[in-house]
Amino acid sequence: MKNIARIIKLARPLYRLTFILSVLIVIGALMQLVAPVLSKFIVDEIVVQIQTGEGRLQTLYILIAASFTISLISTAITSITNRLGDHFAGRLQKFLTETFYAKILALPQSYFDSELSGRIINQLSRGILTIKGFANTSTNFILPTLLQSVLTVGILAYFSPPIAFFVFLLFPIYLYISNISARKWGKEEVKKNKLEDLGRGRIQEVISNMKLVKSANMQLNEYKYIQDNQGSINQIYAKQSGTFHRYDFVRNLSLIIIVLIVNLLVFNDAFNSVLSVGDMVLIIQLVINAQMPLFAMSFILTQLQTAESGSKEFFEILSLKESESFINKDDKFVKIDRPSIEFKNVSFTYDQSDIETLHDVNFAIKPGEKVALVGHSGAGKSTVINLLLRFYEPSKGKILINNTDYTSFSVQDIRNNISLVFQENELFSSTVRHNVMYGHPNATEEEVISALKKANAYEFVQNLAGGLDAEIGEKGIKLSGGQKQRLQIARAILADSPILILDEATSSLDSKSEQLVQEAMERLMREKLVIIIAHRFSTIQNVDKIIVIDKGRIADSGSPQDLADKQGIYSELLQYQLEGNKKLLKNFEIF
Repeated sequence: MKNIARIIKLARPLYRLTFILSVLIVIGALMQLVAPVLSKFIVDEIVVQIQTGEGRLQTLYILIAASFTISLISTAITSITNRLGDHFAGRLQKFLTETFYAKILALPQSYFDSELSGRIINQLSRGILTIKGFANTSTNFILPTLLQSVLTVGILAYFSPPIAFFVFLLFPIYLYISNISARKWGKEEVKKNKLEDLGRGRIQEVISNMKLVKSANMQLNEYKYIQDNQGSINQIYAKQSGTFHRYDFVRNLSLIIIVLIVNLLVFNDAFNSVLSVGDMVLIIQLVINAQMPLFAMSFILTQLQTAESGSKEFFEILSLKESESFINKDDKFVKIDRPSIEFKNVSFTYDQSDIETLHDVNFAIKPGEKVALVGHSGAGKSTVINLLLRFYEPSKGKILINNTDYTSFSVQDIRNNISLVFQENELFSSTVRHNVMYGHPNATEEEVISALKKANAYEFVQNLAGGLDAEIGEKGIKLSGGQKQRLQIARAILADSPILILDEATSSLDSKSEQLVQEAMERLMREKLVIIIAHRFSTIQNVDKIIVIDKGRIADSGSPQDLADKQGIYSELLQYQLEGNKKLLKNFEIF
């Protein structure tokens, strides 16, 4: 029950509210035991009145009034408890979601490289539901069940020890049977959770890549995958249900037998005048009331196993090591003036890999210098950028910014000094305004419009229904490829960071738009350190230096003209472009 202990520890900020709820629930449970006792005295008074005519009506009225008052108080407590319970559930969900999301945002990029986003979301949802379920069970059932069980057996022992013994016997029987049932349920729950994560992850992937699925005519295959996935889940459900109901039958059988014995004892004692009619009514009510804790016991143990297995991945994520912290950060950051970048003997190996992606990489970029990275696909160019952005840390060597180890800067400071236009369009399902201002929420509308104009995007934005506030759909699906790319360029222009990384920033533009954006980029790149990643010779012909990366090593570097004169990778790329050999050119990728 390691995860149960984690749940209790995690809910520490809500201990005070939990305590108040528990006290109210305990009071409510006590009220439920007072009612049968009052019923006993009421029945006895009525019997005396019927048999002898000497009943005390005043006492009877007082008892009835007390019973009414207890019921009224119990109803009020239940209402207050339910309201506090709803408040508790809301606060708990808020706390759990914020805690999980903060952890996700602080995890290293390597975690997201190996996890399905749909699976992560499913783990969040299941974790919150199971933890809330356990919290509800703890406050509403565990304490009242224990209290009612002890007091019920105690009251019964006062009137009839044999009856109390048989009622008490039910609890260990129920506990033993329910524990076996719950453990078997929990084992199957772990298997079911894994299948659900795979299914949700696959659905999310398919929805994100629906054009590919449809164009490849893979709808039937994807449908069959989920069909098989859900079939396996349903088999586990059926197995869990069969296990539960088999053990439930044994529980109920033991209950029927013992209740029969208890009833025989009660009627025998009443017949022999050992018990009064009121005593008999009280005992029968207590026996009936005792069944509720028994039923609750089965529910509690099942909930404990569900919470244990359902929160497993939730807590596994919370226990992962964070790569960065962003909570309680102020808006101030270090502005790096005229930055220089140097990689010194940098090597890097991805997690769970024995092969170095980069090996002993050395290069330097001066302030204001414009550099292009060139190389075959998989050469290590993307890794260079990922290390610079501190998505990962070098396995060996150092990265310097202005001759200072870049670990001396916070992750936020480094990224605030870098603008990046991704090769893939990274846009949110939101408005044009939100996407352009992303990372710079305090920008004015005039600044946003200026950035859009420089990116040759303002004209098409004006034509959208809603203009700056037009919704562009998930990943900008309502826009063309060129329009999406230009919004990213506008975002980079608005940021005006001293370091600029351009990953084929003009790849999706037509000739006219490309010319306008190239002019804007020339203005933008002035006085900045620029790393250009491009497939087109026209994009990199005016850079100060080209760095050629091959198999994780620096193969060559120099000016475009110097490298063109050498018989190397860059000269091959240049030759292929000049000859228009597009087939061979595909072997050369940047990023």
